Amino acid sequence: MSNFIDYAKVNVRAGKGGDGIVAFRREKYVPDGGPAGGDGGRGGDVIFRVDEGLSTLMDFRYNRHFRAKNGENGMSKSKYGAGADNLIVMVPQGTLVRHAETGQLIADLKEHDQEVVIAKGGRGGRGNKRFATHRNPAPSIAENGEPGEELDVILELKLLADVGLVGYPSVGKSTLLSVVSNATPKIADYQFTTLAPNLGLVDLGYGQEFVLADMPGIIEGASEGVGLGLTFLRHIERTKVLLHIIDMAATHGRDPYQDFVDIMEELENYNPILLERPMIIVANKMDLPLFQENLEEFTQKVNQYYQEHQLPVPDIVSISAYQTKGVDDLMRQTYDLLQSSEYIPLEEEAVEEVAYYTVEEEEKPFEIHQLGDGYWEITGERIVKLYRMTNMSHDESIARFSRQMRSMGIDQTLRDLGAQSGDIVELDGFQFEFMD
Repeated sequence: MSNFIDYAKVNVRAGKGGDGIVAFRREKYVPDGGPAGGDGGRGGDVIFRVDEGLSTLMDFRYNRHFRAKNGENGMSKSKYGAGADNLIVMVPQGTLVRHAETGQLIADLKEHDQEVVIAKGGRGGRGNKRFATHRNPAPSIAENGEPGEELDVILELKLLADVGLVGYPSVGKSTLLSVVSNATPKIADYQFTTLAPNLGLVDLGYGQEFVLADMPGIIEGASEGVGLGLTFLRHIERTKVLLHIIDMAATHGRDPYQDFVDIMEELENYNPILLERPMIIVANKMDLPLFQENLEEFTQKVNQYYQEHQLPVPDIVSISAYQTKGVDDLMRQTYDLLQSSEYIPLEEEAVEEVAYYTVEEEEKPFEIHQLGDGYWEITGERIVKLYRMTNMSHDESIARFSRQMRSMGIDQTLRDLGAQSGDIVELDGFQFEFMD
């Protein structure tokens, strides 16, 4: 069973800020000590960072929750709480991060050591020292720490490779990859398809190297979900050059030209721009009978195919991957094509990367719903955040929160909706009586 995982949904939550505290100086020989409650520390961010040593999202299959640490609470004697360390989550190069609910692209992590803040930690709550004024020199007010951001994200891995191998199963893609690179894909003398993409590094010496990837599971109907369907088709998007491998000896009774047309149609159905990618057609199994006869007929039909599509005819290179004949020349020709070709991006890759998830339109500060006779509920991100940052153990903090609610217009809205004195109002699980 393959351990290759290229899709995962995870939940991330940044750390809550530390709570500020109410404290006063009570030191001997220090008159009029005053407030001395320190601020809480900042909560940790959740950061995704590229790790080029990873090639799969397997680590996210069973670990789906990532929690950054909370900031330290403030202390007496005006001591601030320590900020929490950020949580660094390593992801493979080529990972797309999307907001699970909206589908918005958060980041496209494809650069070396690239990192992005997925969820920001909350700021620390202020201690009572920060609320001291001339009119209230000894306040008993402190804030709780701000909640950290929390969201579900979808991780989608699109392998980064310079060259992609495409073609029907058992045409020799895995064999070619094994003889030209350090990859060790499964190879057998019967028809089967690889169940996971394989990456290999081709080293031609003198600093000339490129990454070669076997793109498995592409058969007729793959773009419509047949077989492995779209599971691995998307990995082709990141390749600059395609090597289209053809079993020119027709060892399994298939027509080489029809194989070629079938694969090209699947690429076109997935995204027509793929046909514009630089390509080399690799006629494999030159050591077997019928190769030369099939090659002549295949070449004629391919020339006609590209004339009809008004595209330049790619080179056709004959090799025997099994006997490694012509393989070195193919790799050098592939390297030269890489150097001389411009990368042709697909439309999806033009999406602008964002640093972290932001709400484009500011939500309403609050909404009020009548749940029953004399029973109301207040919802809204802003008011809930204010409530969670209010230290309800001190009367002055509660009074401050009441003033905040009044200034937001909550009291007046309740009156307009028909609320009466004594009605129960619920906010984030906290219930209180409405007093008109």
